[in-house]
Amino acid sequence: MNTVASLARRHALLTAACTLCAVMSVGAQAQTAAQGYPNRPVRVIVGFPAGTGPDIVARLLAQKLSEGWGNMGVIVDNKPGAGGLIAASEAARAAPDGYTLMLGETGQLSIAPSSYNKLPYDPAKDFAAVSQVVSADFVLLVNPQKVPAKNVKEFVSWTQQQKGLFMATFGAGTPGHFGAFMFGDAVKLKPEAVHYKNTGDALGGLFSGDVQGVFASVGLAAPNVKASKLVALGSTGATRTGALPDVPTIKEQGYSNLEFSSWFGIVAPSKVPADILAKLSADIQKAVKSPDLKAKLEESGFRVTGTSREEFARTIAADTVTWGKAVAATGFKAD
Repeated sequence: MNTVASLARRHALLTAACTLCAVMSVGAQAQTAAQGYPNRPVRVIVGFPAGTGPDIVARLLAQKLSEGWGNMGVIVDNKPGAGGLIAASEAARAAPDGYTLMLGETGQLSIAPSSYNKLPYDPAKDFAAVSQVVSADFVLLVNPQKVPAKNVKEFVSWTQQQKGLFMATFGAGTPGHFGAFMFGDAVKLKPEAVHYKNTGDALGGLFSGDVQGVFASVGLAAPNVKASKLVALGSTGATRTGALPDVPTIKEQGYSNLEFSSWFGIVAPSKVPADILAKLSADIQKAVKSPDLKAKLEESGFRVTGTSREEFARTIAADTVTWGKAVAATGFKAD
C-alpha cells in the first residue's frame, strides 16, 4: 500500500513539475516574443481613404513608431468602404501576433454596434484596446452669406424663424450625423440630416445654401474659418480647441448638456499576447507624447491623448453607451 501511495505521490509531483515547466516555457517564449517585437514590418489597417483624418493620424504615428523600432517598417494599409466596416472585419480576422493592427475610430467601435442589426465583427470580443491616440472635437460651421449668426444663440433664434433646419453630414451613421441630433435636443430644434458622400460635397451644400450648418472636424473647419469662408459658431469639446482658440465651446454658450467628440486609437486582434499589447501601448504612448509628433497632431486639429490600454477600453465601452442612446433616439439603422 505504501509503495502504491509512494508511486502515486511521485507521479503527482512529476506531473506538477512538468506543468510548471510548460507554463514557464510558454511564459518565457511569450516574454522573448515581446522583447524581440517587432522583428518584421507591422501593418496598420485604416478604414478610410488617404488624406482623411484617420489616415493622417496613422501615417504620422507609423513614422514615429518606425523610428523608435530601429526604422522597422510600419505600413499603413488603407481599406476604405462601408464606413470602416471592411477594414474592421479584416483586422478582426488577422493573425493575433501583433503584426496587424487597426487605427480604429468611434464609428467602427462605439457607434456601429447600435446602428447595425448585424456586424461582421464584435468590437467588444474581437479587439483588444491598445491606446487611444487622439480625440477630435467638432465645430458647428455656417456660411455667413446665407446664415446671419455669430454664435449658437443667434443661430437658434434665426433657425426658429425659418421653415426648417437642414444639417449636412459626411455620411449616415457618422458621429457628425448623430451629433446634429444631439445638438437639436440641446437647443430644442428638430434638424433634418442631409447625408453627403464626402466633405467636399457637404461643404458645397453649405456654400450653396442647401443646408444651414454642419458639424465638421477641427482640421477641416480651421482653414475655412481662418480664410473667412465659413463662420465657426461653437465647438463640441469640454474646452476650446487649440486650433481655433477664439471659438467658444457650445457648453460655454449656455448649453451645458452638449459635449461630444470622436477619437482614433490603435486596437489589435483580441488574442494578441498581453505582453505584446503592453509593449505596443507603451511605445505608442511614448511616440504620441514626443514633442515633434504631438505638435504635428495638434497642428492637424487633434487633441493628443496617448492613453493606457485600460483607459482606452473604458472610453470605448462608455462611448458605446452614449452613442447607443443617440442612435436609438433617431431610430436609425444602417442595414
